[in-house]
Amino acid sequence: MFERITQKLTGLISMLWREVAKFGVVGGIAFIIDSGIYVWLLHGPMSDSQVKAKIIAGIVATLFSWVANRYWTFRHRRQANVARELVMFLIMNAIGLGIAAACVWFTKYVLNMTDPTSVFIAGSVVGLVLGTIFRFFAYRFWVFGAEMDQDAEFAHDHELLTLRENGADTQSVTPDTGTIPTAKS
Repeated sequence: MFERITQKLTGLISMLWREVAKFGVVGGIAFIIDSGIYVWLLHGPMSDSQVKAKIIAGIVATLFSWVANRYWTFRHRRQANVARELVMFLIMNAIGLGIAAACVWFTKYVLNMTDPTSVFIAGSVVGLVLGTIFRFFAYRFWVFGAEMDQDAEFAHDHELLTLRENGADTQSVTPDTGTIPTAKS
């Protein structure tokens, strides 16, 4: 049983590592865009409107993120229907942005911490981390998931997750060929 769990975990990591790395780079750049605009707005034109500032910064970072994720991170999973993909992306980002804005709201109105550092940490650290976790899985499985497994490099990803036990036989994917040999345990 432990071997089977280890195989499934290894399969999951193998399936996601390429996308997680690229998603991390895009997310890092989007974080810089989001945080830079947010700090500028907090210390400038929107110093008394932290929640709105977070939303504006999030929108700009979201537009960058869609382009970068569509043409780089999930390029092998793009949908043919760009309008549907964009709408799904915007819906998932609205939820992610809502998570970040809720963190700012909670910090400001429930915890009564209104200094710029507190609201920045709430929105651009805690909110972004929680929103990013949600976004990765939303992008991976809902937004950019329509064309799954059509790229040869990713054709066997789901086989890694569906290792089955058949009596004393277990199946595993060989990394060099992607075939599924049957091996006795």
